[in-house]
Amino acid sequence: MPDSRPLLSAILITQDAAAQLPACLDSLAFCDEIIVVDSGSRDATVALAQSRGARVIHAEWRGFGLQKQFAVAQATHDWVLCIDADERVSERLQKEILRALATGNTQAFRFARCNRFLGRYLRHGEGYPDWSLRLFDRRHAHWSDDVVHEKVLIDNATLPATLTGDLLHDSAETLDAYLAKQNRYTTLAAEQAVAQGKRSSFVQMLLSPWLRFIKFYFLRLGFLDGLPGLVHILIGCSNSFIKHAKIRDIQNHQRLSDNP
Repeated sequence: MPDSRPLLSAILITQDAAAQLPACLDSLAFCDEIIVVDSGSRDATVALAQSRGARVIHAEWRGFGLQKQFAVAQATHDWVLCIDADERVSERLQKEILRALATGNTQAFRFARCNRFLGRYLRHGEGYPDWSLRLFDRRHAHWSDDVVHEKVLIDNATLPATLTGDLLHDSAETLDAYLAKQNRYTTLAAEQAVAQGKRSSFVQMLLSPWLRFIKFYFLRLGFLDGLPGLVHILIGCSNSFIKHAKIRDIQNHQRLSDNP
């Protein structure tokens, strides 16, 4: 490991992630520090993190963006790698990260996230490459305060550099659990959109799923991922429709409350 490279802190936020956490933490052994911000796990998450040398900090849930930014602020080092408990850094990506840090000529890096769905790692469509900006110098970048679908914002709108190697995402959940999570996410996304003053038209609600399907199933070759790819894309299309429907539902309730 080159002595000249900046030290690196790995950042995770967790809640009841014991099933996925060991593999995640093992893939972060190349980092100089691991920070786990836990929001009230009732399983063995905290004990597992501590047993692997992570520094665990307890914090109430703030929403995804604010929680991740809080976690970044707890790091000892300015360079941070942010991943989720159900993700693993591949060996190739580990080497790329260390090489990039030693080079030291940019403020942020993105890499492909490879999603495992219905027992198969997707290589096309919406599931890959799923570009993720997760490695950055916190002096020049930060997480947005979005409650869901949070993103890293780089100062001066600088474009991130791209690394080879995949971040492997394997939630190991049932389809039922996946759908329940998507329902929560569409609710949060709709509430956030309304809070930001965004509106949804009937045309948007009707067309967005079809446009999404054409983009990911045909243009992005999602059909090459077989049945898992089709199901993954159809759920994404449904999410788009449901989010717009929920926006309109919230707006209707607001109008009714304003005009009783």
